[in-house]
Amino acid sequence: MSAASSLPKDLDALEARLAQDLAWLELPAKSWVPPRVIGDRPVIDVVILGGGMAGLVASGMLKRLGVANHVVLDKAPAGQEGPWVTYARMRTLRSPKQLTGPAMGLPALTFRAYYEARFGSEAWAALDRAPREIWMDYLIWYRRVLDLPVRNGVSVEAILPRADGMLDLHCSQSGSTKTLIARHVVLATGRDGLGGPYVPPISNDIDRTFWAHTADSIDFSALRGKRVGVVGAGASAMDNAATALEAGAARLDMFVRRRELPRINKFTGIGSQGVVHGFAGLPDAWKWRFLNYAMGEQTPPPRPSVLRLSAFPQAHLHLQSPITALLQKDDHILLDTPKGRYRIDFLIFGTGFKIELKNRPELAAVSPFIRLWRDRFPVPAGMPNAELESSPDLGDAFEFLETVPGACPALSKIHCFNFPATLTHGKLTGDIPAVSEGADRLARGIVRELFVEDRERHFENLQAFDTPELLGDEWADDDALREPLRKDTDLKC
Repeated sequence: MSAASSLPKDLDALEARLAQDLAWLELPAKSWVPPRVIGDRPVIDVVILGGGMAGLVASGMLKRLGVANHVVLDKAPAGQEGPWVTYARMRTLRSPKQLTGPAMGLPALTFRAYYEARFGSEAWAALDRAPREIWMDYLIWYRRVLDLPVRNGVSVEAILPRADGMLDLHCSQSGSTKTLIARHVVLATGRDGLGGPYVPPISNDIDRTFWAHTADSIDFSALRGKRVGVVGAGASAMDNAATALEAGAARLDMFVRRRELPRINKFTGIGSQGVVHGFAGLPDAWKWRFLNYAMGEQTPPPRPSVLRLSAFPQAHLHLQSPITALLQKDDHILLDTPKGRYRIDFLIFGTGFKIELKNRPELAAVSPFIRLWRDRFPVPAGMPNAELESSPDLGDAFEFLETVPGACPALSKIHCFNFPATLTHGKLTGDIPAVSEGADRLARGIVRELFVEDRERHFENLQAFDTPELLGDEWADDDALREPLRKDTDLKC
């Protein structure tokens, strides 16, 4: 029995309501993009890389606007896309439960509608935040009810520009390879979409069996009875530390550079539709000023995550304790901070992610041409920020721009719908609050480009259209029915 078939019957009623809403809104729109074929190979209008939340809502928006010839590719098995049931280790989402996220403005597509259909309105009222496993169930349902074209188990090894301005995608699946031709590619590849997990160089001399990043697959059962260290105090660091203790770790030491844990989520405080729709219109200096300040203040870990960890007596927090040395010795690590030396059996780095294009082999052919913010904007005095400097400079539809105009024209067909787009567009690509607005901006931009590129075909269709609205029998010409006038000679006085 499938997971969907085992859900409560009230979900059937919700799906019926959603279907009615879509019918009343005449959605999805009819397919309108003229098909293209090169030789005997069909061209796909849009290929979306990543079947997580961002990829699904991007697909939903494209389908809504009549771009039917698109596909979503994800290397994970079905139901394991994104972080929610893989390396996310929090009990609940960090976002407030009422955020509408990927619902695209449709009430019946919201998480609240889904949750109440399954568990009832009283359960919703009692809920604090969405359990991450149920959030994943919701995304699986979302994909099914919208009938989104997701293909699982597909890895994209390379994106190669073509002479005709399109893109070749070299894909692998189950040991076989295939090349797809795409007019546009959307990178809905999450937090590490233009790089990967960041681990400080101090780890270079430590064997990989002694450490992991929070984004790695970790066998927590193997940490039972062990002394575990965690570097960092963000949400992921807290959740991984708590998971280790829940798995039976004997001791947990968390090492934090700061004097105290950050307490205030600055961006939440100014969250509004003004920020969602207005950030992209800010002058460059103001965009930098906003994000540099927010990043400097840092985002606090959620209170439930901290309480989950601090409830363990064997959990120890070390503030003002940057790592000054790591030494591998026999079956353990010696970790030094300004406050002392610690013996650690396994170390987890909660040190975030880094934009590093060279870490993305699928982008190797185009990354040398991608314009970054450091190419666009002189770093303001007193506000250096490596992450902002390496962020991509993007166009209105999240498309990459060329450092040297004309050097790689096909680059504009690749759209960066992932976290590094934040400096250009604001927080529209990875977080739940405004992902629908981001997908709408993305899809409308792609639709505009597709229509403009096919203008000759659309004009030909305009000229060829010959279905009459009037059949000629609706109303007769009065003058044509009168008796013909007499000859001029008959009209003489």
